[in-house]
Amino acid sequence: MNPENDVRELARLYGVETAYQDAMGQHREASPESLLGVLAALDVPVDGMAEVDEALRARREELSERLLEPVAVAWGGGPPAFDLRLGREDGSSIACHIDLEDGGRRAWVFEPAALPVNADGTRRLTLPERLPLGYHHLRLATASRSAEAMVIAAPLRAFGAEGDPIWGVFLPLYALRTRRSWGAGDLSDLETLSTWVSSLGGGVVATLPLLAAFLDEPFEPSPYAPASRLFWNEIYLDPRSLPEFEESQAAQRLVESAEFRRAIDSLRASPLVNYRDLMIAKRRVFEEMSHRFFSRPSRRREELDRFIEGNPEVETYAAFRAVGDRRGEAWPSWPERLREGTLAPADYDEEDRRYHLWVQWATSEQMRSLALEARRQGPGLYLDLPLGVGGSSFDVWREQAIFARGVSAGAPPDAFFTKGQSWGFPPLSPERLREQGYSYLIDSLRHHLEHAGILRIDHVMQLHRLFWVPQGMEAKDGVYVRYPAEELYAILSLESHRHRSWIVGENLGTVPPEVSEGMDRHGILGMYVVQYELQPGSEGQLRPPPASSVASLNTHDMPTFRAFWEGRDADDLEKLGFYTADEARSEKERRGALRQGLAGLLPPASRDESETYKAVLHDRLAWLARSPARMVLVNLEDLWEESEPQNVPGTHTERPNWQRKAKLGFEEFSTQPDVVEPLRGVNGLRQERKRHG
Repeated sequence: MNPENDVRELARLYGVETAYQDAMGQHREASPESLLGVLAALDVPVDGMAEVDEALRARREELSERLLEPVAVAWGGGPPAFDLRLGREDGSSIACHIDLEDGGRRAWVFEPAALPVNADGTRRLTLPERLPLGYHHLRLATASRSAEAMVIAAPLRAFGAEGDPIWGVFLPLYALRTRRSWGAGDLSDLETLSTWVSSLGGGVVATLPLLAAFLDEPFEPSPYAPASRLFWNEIYLDPRSLPEFEESQAAQRLVESAEFRRAIDSLRASPLVNYRDLMIAKRRVFEEMSHRFFSRPSRRREELDRFIEGNPEVETYAAFRAVGDRRGEAWPSWPERLREGTLAPADYDEEDRRYHLWVQWATSEQMRSLALEARRQGPGLYLDLPLGVGGSSFDVWREQAIFARGVSAGAPPDAFFTKGQSWGFPPLSPERLREQGYSYLIDSLRHHLEHAGILRIDHVMQLHRLFWVPQGMEAKDGVYVRYPAEELYAILSLESHRHRSWIVGENLGTVPPEVSEGMDRHGILGMYVVQYELQPGSEGQLRPPPASSVASLNTHDMPTFRAFWEGRDADDLEKLGFYTADEARSEKERRGALRQGLAGLLPPASRDESETYKAVLHDRLAWLARSPARMVLVNLEDLWEESEPQNVPGTHTERPNWQRKAKLGFEEFSTQPDVVEPLRGVNGLRQERKRHG
């Protein structure tokens, strides 16, 4: 017996990869300690090497006795097939029926001896009929046992992968400023921006996640560590567009008061979004409106009741947030009964609970109105589904069984993060997720796709595998855990068709070939980013963006094109300790070579440095617009030469991530020739691409 070999075999039987190749091409073996930490998070009963032998025996026995897998995929609704582990005790017949999503039922009886035998000794049972697209429930019984499985009948490819070329712009909603803003952009501002982009011929405005956040205690404004992937962030709700504002004299008096106006003036004047103070100001208004709303019966009360009926979990969410309001602390610090999910009316203030109910409904209604208008102007809203949720989130509290404890999602070492990354939030357990029938994932997707014409999936490699870092270990000691990719693609494809929405996968960085192959096979659009593609010695020549891609110069996690052009981010990364002085100098030299290569693509002309930068920027945007990419996104901030990033990965308090407002307000940039003319140029080239294919 070799304990290390046994723990590796145990890991493999639970879908844990025992080795991987990092971004530098180095082979990395997982340590036994790392494997044990991840196995414990997967609920494997191993506290140390002494328990491995028994756990390995139990896992082998469990898998050998599993009659069938809990999930199967029927691509295109074709007859689904199942591999059965049968023994003599199962008898001479198999009865099975499938309950269809629409309420219908189909039933059959099979003889085990007539089923073909696979190489591993299992027998393949193929149902004799095609299935309608949807989620169905199979029940199978032999003489001695029974089993159930979820059957996902899904289109092979997601909706909208092929079609005419389009373009749009990117700007975080919190960064958008209009004359009517209160210190951050809101959904009415997003509608204003979308209408303007549409008037120029564009079809999309992309922004960052708009999900619920903790903006009091606890406080976490990052859009990628939301309080839930099932509810919206009410900070983006515009109170002045709602009937309750017109009906509430108290809300109007508050907004018109000198004290409130001073607070709003201060919020507007700050170059950074002050989330905490803005939420305090908005909540005071929302509370007056909510109080007025619940004070009497009305047609809108009936609409709220219908919303709750269709979204029953919102009542639990409202109670959860109300408990947090009273206690002023994250739920892991609550008493045991509350931590375990049992809430009673005595645990919160009813006014707070009603407030959270009302703002979720009101925000959803405003999102719906915005989405309908966006569909009239183009493909629809471009929303973003983050990889996970914060450890103190509602989702983790509500779905504790499917989130892995004692580990954090992250990324292995690469050239930038030489020690790897640990993002601090718990990953989903693939086995528990399957056993649940993917209901949490489906609900999260539907929450977005109800409104999104295009949905970006953050870190799309999560469909195949995710890097888990055990608590107490360094990020470099993490290991990859595999996920059932085909089942996840099936859900994405089915939901995208049901909502007529495109799916975009963020596949940047070191991504194994099977991820790109899976995305291509299932019609998931990838991302093409110029700043990733530029390499020393390329002299500015780039591979063209694939037709199945969303192409841009950069992303929210990268320096702006101006900062990239000047190498300013290298200086910043040196200050942060991510680069040594030599590495920063080398990177700036590399940027100098890239500048020369890009400038060399332009016709010879006498230009100063500023004119050269603008010419290169416009040239690269035109190059993207002429490309076969399905969509081109223009970062608006690049057009006015912004040099500060929206986010510096790997930092938290060191940089004002997710807070910086746009340097120009909408009324200014929407009429500025340096902004409008490049966008008109992109539109003209996209239209030409559409005409000539």
